[in-house]
Amino acid sequence: MNTQHLPGGHAPAVAHSQHRQRLALAMLAAAGMALAASWRPAHAAAEEMVIRTMGPVSYVCGGVAEDERQALAAKEKDFNMGILFTQGANGEFLSDVAVRLMRDGQEVASFRAAGPRCLIRAPEGSYNIEASYKGQAKSIKVSTGTRNAQLRW
Repeated sequence: MNTQHLPGGHAPAVAHSQHRQRLALAMLAAAGMALAASWRPAHAAAEEMVIRTMGPVSYVCGGVAEDERQALAAKEKDFNMGILFTQGANGEFLSDVAVRLMRDGQEVASFRAAGPRCLIRAPEGSYNIEASYKGQAKSIKVSTGTRNAQLRW
């Protein structure tokens, strides 16, 4: 292609048009990759949100996508505690949080939260939820019946 400039220092209209086309294609490609990375079948949430049991404690975590939040809300009645992990002033959801459920100084369960919301079923009583995200620890004391506890980094 001829890359000579017209008098006045302006690039030819053809070159400008081709640059705009390349930019538009690059933006379309980026949007397509983002969509492909975020797409997953609707049933994937149900498969990922498995109720796990550790001794007397059962738990399930999830809630990143709207379908997961709905699935957790439907299960909430079967659990007696709930906690949400967030960060920042806007409360962005966190996942991959290391969680330890403590009672009377003893660990009764430990797991890695696969989503920002965890529902827990445990024997009646008070617990300390100790959580760590990227090496920064937080804790909160909760009692059975508390479903809206939150730890924010």
